[in-house]
Amino acid sequence: MNHFSVENRKGAGRIGTLGTGMGELRTPFFMPDATRASVRGISAGDLAASGIPALVVNTYHLMLQPGADFMKGAGPASNASPARIAPRNGAGGCSDAGGGVHRFMHWEGPLLSDSGGYQVYSLIHRNPELGTITEDGAEFRSVIDGSKHLLTPERAIGIQFDLGTDMMVCLDDPRPNDVSLEEMTASVERTIRWAARCKKEYEKQIAERGLSDENRPLLFGVVQGGTSVELRRRCATELAVIGFDGYGFGGRHVDAAGEFLEEIIRETALSIPEDAPRFALGIGTPEDIVRCQRLGWDMFDCVIPTREGRHGRLFVMTDEQRISNFQFPISNQVSISNDRMLKVDTESFYRTININNEQFTRDFTPVDPDCDCELCANHTKAYLRHLFRVSDPLGGRLASLHNLRFYVRLMEALSAEG
Repeated sequence: MNHFSVENRKGAGRIGTLGTGMGELRTPFFMPDATRASVRGISAGDLAASGIPALVVNTYHLMLQPGADFMKGAGPASNASPARIAPRNGAGGCSDAGGGVHRFMHWEGPLLSDSGGYQVYSLIHRNPELGTITEDGAEFRSVIDGSKHLLTPERAIGIQFDLGTDMMVCLDDPRPNDVSLEEMTASVERTIRWAARCKKEYEKQIAERGLSDENRPLLFGVVQGGTSVELRRRCATELAVIGFDGYGFGGRHVDAAGEFLEEIIRETALSIPEDAPRFALGIGTPEDIVRCQRLGWDMFDCVIPTREGRHGRLFVMTDEQRISNFQFPISNQVSISNDRMLKVDTESFYRTININNEQFTRDFTPVDPDCDCELCANHTKAYLRHLFRVSDPLGGRLASLHNLRFYVRLMEALSAEG
């Protein structure tokens, strides 16, 4: 059974539907990072009401605290079922969720669990004394209590089944873009071998748990290869031979100077099977989402909207445009060659403001008069600045909710393009 279908196209961009055990997701879609089973300062009800369709949790963080075994039977203190607040886009239609992280965090929509490979590698890369990466897996010490852990491909999949998520990601072997070709080749080869082990363990877990094709979680492989088109193609091709429900873009999508790697993004997408969803892991600025969606990517996640919100930085749709007729003009769209960056005219669809700036002290207008979030519907810039000045957590919550609503509206506008 194919859980993904493409319904419309505009160039390389796709509009489609991804079916999960917790409801259908319209693509493209954006997922906030609920890394430790929470989007900081935001309740499940707030997230659902804002139109957020799905969330991302992190295997590495949850295996350390509160622990994967704990998650198996996690549930609310009351008999209430998880977040029966229908999101604006209709996701999360199940009447009740099982145990695991859904019930623990009171979220009824789809959840995707990242394998934790990037976090483990980053930990060891920054401090080699904390662990080592071998063919077997990653052995490391917890930054919480110093305890030793071994994260293998099999363990990563097992933990994700215990978490009870609807979409899972294979453990991969990420490397920085600036490593040698030899090291990047080794990364790709190990990523492919680990993906095969993940798939084998996944099929074992499916059989042991008696899951059907309709209620099984979806499994994503991750395409590595740095800035080498050849390695990206090779990795994607060999992952497709193993066979996954979807495929992710691993590693950084920008070079050392911060320039968008258009050719790599485009060629990686083209190397992934056409009938599979494409997940741009960790890609999350508004302009990069537009670029990637135009190049064929369907799913996005990032900490940017809530992290920026907590610091008083807000995304605002420009006054000249309305969300209903956004065209998101891209310069150089007539001829996009390998040596010309695909550029988004960011001024054409959004700007950012820092609410901490003094200019907003007596600004009694909403952050965005066309936004229907809790902040814009009820409060002014002056009030929000006051909350930040007095360090009231309400300020960060309202700003984060506004930014999340901005991202939902952005995805809706991209979907309308098809």
